[in-house]
Amino acid sequence: MKELAGRLTALDPDAGAAVQVIAYFDRLAESRAGLEALVRGAAVLAGVPARLVDAERRVHVRVVADGTRRDTALPPDPAWPSAPLTPDGAPALWLERAEAAPSVVDAVILERAVGAIRLVLDRTRGRAPADDPALVETVLDPTAPEPARLHAARRLGLDLAAPARALAPHDGRPRIFPAHTDAEPPTGRVGVGPAVPVLDLPDSWAAARTALRFTAEGTAQDPGQRVMYADELGGVALLADLVAPGAEPPPDVRDLEAAAAAAPWLLSTLHAVASTASLRAAAAEINVHHSTLQDRLTHAEHLLRWPVRTPQGRLRLQLALAMRHLARP
Repeated sequence: MKELAGRLTALDPDAGAAVQVIAYFDRLAESRAGLEALVRGAAVLAGVPARLVDAERRVHVRVVADGTRRDTALPPDPAWPSAPLTPDGAPALWLERAEAAPSVVDAVILERAVGAIRLVLDRTRGRAPADDPALVETVLDPTAPEPARLHAARRLGLDLAAPARALAPHDGRPRIFPAHTDAEPPTGRVGVGPAVPVLDLPDSWAAARTALRFTAEGTAQDPGQRVMYADELGGVALLADLVAPGAEPPPDVRDLEAAAAAAPWLLSTLHAVASTASLRAAAAEINVHHSTLQDRLTHAEHLLRWPVRTPQGRLRLQLALAMRHLARP
């Protein structure tokens, strides 16, 4: 790095100085330097006082160019070069330079300093974002050591004494969901694992991924629940081990697909029959007259070549609809 900085300095003094700034803050970050050391580095490198203000976490640090800490109650000048701790946040680190625009070196100092400061604040005075993907992955990883999972859970702000659920969204990153009754329920198409202690969340995650396979888009061509709780599956969850995604679907599923191709209303009608308490309730569910439903079911039984209105036929239908979801790639 020193050799690179030397060569760049010969070609472009600003570029060489910027590389030296990067190396300097990298060394501070590797040594786990504190807030005052990072602000001091910004002040010494810039040759002007540097000031860090994070009102939410009650952090006020000001260091002058000779490295001495000298706090002040005077507010920062909005014209000073500054940088926020978050992309959409307010300025938090200032270089007290009375110039209209920061130099290239000032910009690099601010960028590298706030990056290191943000990590220190998250580690010592706050918590990581609740959806930090790396921390969530660690908590849900069954191969991760227990101390690492506990540390990640604390960083996420999880209550180690309270149960939580793992969520497997159809289109998105894994999430962890509080299990208390007043928590906001999950939305979208998602599998929800059982409520477990934090250290058992890898098991909840595995169950959530299984539950996700039983979900549907909730449309006429893909009827079914968009949110599926693993707790509600019971023994039906065993089907997930028997029907491999993308493999040749079972015969009853092939019959369903063939019948649905001949009658666009078939899947939504059969789902209503399989998921409601009576045929009248099914008719109300899809907003058709009871006699219309009877006619549809007669036609459906003709296409499927097996009954759907007997207890055995209704069970067969429920299993066929579940396996249809499981067979999808």
